[in-house]
Amino acid sequence: MKNNFFEVLRAGINSTFQDKGRENFYHIGLPFSGAMDNRNFVISNALVNNEYNQGVIEFAYQGPLFEFNGENIYFSITGDVKFKIIKKDNTIINGECYKSYILNHKDKLDIISTNKSVYGYLAVSGGFSLDKILNSYSTFTRANVGPFDGKKLFLKQKILINKINQQLQIKQVKYLNSKIEYIRILKGTNYDYFSKKGIDNFLKKEFVVTKLTDRMGMRIEGPKIENIKEKNIRSEGLVKGAIQIPPDGNPIIMLSDHGTIGGYPKIGVVISADYDKLVQLVPNSKIKFKLIDLHEAEKLYKLYSLETENLLNQVK
Repeated sequence: MKNNFFEVLRAGINSTFQDKGRENFYHIGLPFSGAMDNRNFVISNALVNNEYNQGVIEFAYQGPLFEFNGENIYFSITGDVKFKIIKKDNTIINGECYKSYILNHKDKLDIISTNKSVYGYLAVSGGFSLDKILNSYSTFTRANVGPFDGKKLFLKQKILINKINQQLQIKQVKYLNSKIEYIRILKGTNYDYFSKKGIDNFLKKEFVVTKLTDRMGMRIEGPKIENIKEKNIRSEGLVKGAIQIPPDGNPIIMLSDHGTIGGYPKIGVVISADYDKLVQLVPNSKIKFKLIDLHEAEKLYKLYSLETENLLNQVK
């Protein structure tokens, strides 16, 4: 058979190609993008023996439905996801996350939904046959940058899959997508713009994740954060995880496709070690913040990296 490929029978919600992200293009207005949940992204590739930065399909809430055409491949799905394999003879296999499976010619893969989380990841052995755009497989839909002209997956799309000349084995790893009590933050560049009451509200009260959340940002609602200086500032650079406070007092957290500059005061920045947990919070989730210093944030990131490395070493 000439080519291995998926045909898209249902595109799902916000299904895009992603890798670790696109570095060094902030100066032309392109954010980092990349997989929202980095740990689940790299584990998905490890389970099918790919390089960790191979492009994968990231999906939100409802995933795609594919028909596979070609020679047998392995795939894995990570996150907290319900999916099934529909064999050519209509036999159904209910899938488990963090385990690799074989797909045969004319099998269907139905990624039904995420469970009390937002994002999941699909990796295939050999990787998808994609062109890198500005050194990355990541899709940034707002600027149409990425594979397939930077668009989301679409109906009847054919996605080529690289062939590999090696026999793989079924692999799995035990991993629990645990919740955390607090999202830990560092002080933002405009922390002193806010009143003591505003800061107390931010650090001691509970907020709720709203439906106005996507790859660009997360809007949360709760007690208003009082600004005692300027409600708008001269636009300046933003980073992933920055927490802006607009005039209405409800925080906006910048996520992976965030604008590269912004003009609202920044009260804090989510630490890198907690970012994966943050992005998996569904609307109406409760969220609390805890202020820490840079030294502790660095220690927590080292621990996060070590835990990720240990998980990758346990894939077998």
